[in-house]
Amino acid sequence: MRGSLGEKINQGGTADIHAWAPGQVVKLFREGFPPRLGQREARMTQAVFAAGMPAPQVFGEVTLDGRFGIVLGRLDGPTLLQVTRSGAVTFAQAGAILASLGLCVHRMSPRPEAFHLRGWMDSAVRRSGGIVPEHIASGILALIDRLQQPGDGLCHGDIHPNNVIMTADGPRLIDWTFAIRAPTALDHGLTHIGLTELALDVTDNPQRPLAVNAAAQSEYTRLSGKPVAALRQAMEPWLPIAIVRYFLIMGGPTSERWRRMMQRAEAALRSQA
Repeated sequence: MRGSLGEKINQGGTADIHAWAPGQVVKLFREGFPPRLGQREARMTQAVFAAGMPAPQVFGEVTLDGRFGIVLGRLDGPTLLQVTRSGAVTFAQAGAILASLGLCVHRMSPRPEAFHLRGWMDSAVRRSGGIVPEHIASGILALIDRLQQPGDGLCHGDIHPNNVIMTADGPRLIDWTFAIRAPTALDHGLTHIGLTELALDVTDNPQRPLAVNAAAQSEYTRLSGKPVAALRQAMEPWLPIAIVRYFLIMGGPTSERWRRMMQRAEAALRSQA
């Protein structure tokens, strides 16, 4: 693919973003990141873009010095996290943006490129080297079997302010690596855990992610016509699954908070058995 590696524009947990060609960037995954996951993200991102989702366009795939990369349309603008930190966007506005994007995802038909939750969890547990205790892993798989229903929808799997680019044409949702076929309650649970737990280890203001999460839930229910209590009730049984899924993606406990969260997941499994 014509282009050349330019300046590094941004970086995330799994990849660096570099300039590539006019109007394009390359998302270059870190050494050791499985190329098959990058290829899956490329197919998934292109599929949702073609379906009208506010996501980046995919122009192709490259391999540079053994690192897999996706060539994407360049999205100019700060992240939603950055404008919320600066005060240019209020916590309530940030939550409303997350809710609107989430509803767009959930109204889409499931894409064949998306992982099936049960298969993804089973495979991730087996590849994890035992970071999730066997009794918890088996309990999570059994819980998915009880909760998951035919006709599950599409979940992005990682909706949070740092995965939203605020372009001149509106917010754009990025990082479709872990898009999953599952009930929308799982996506709500993943965002809830990300903002009320994971974000607290890295934020400069703990009130921000908590307020954004509350606003996102409130606005989602307003847009969908369902009470907040109903969303939270539907989300509750999926929280242990969300915790373990993040645990597997991150490669194990990253703080004492995450060790306590795994204990909470274990306790929730016992209560739902």
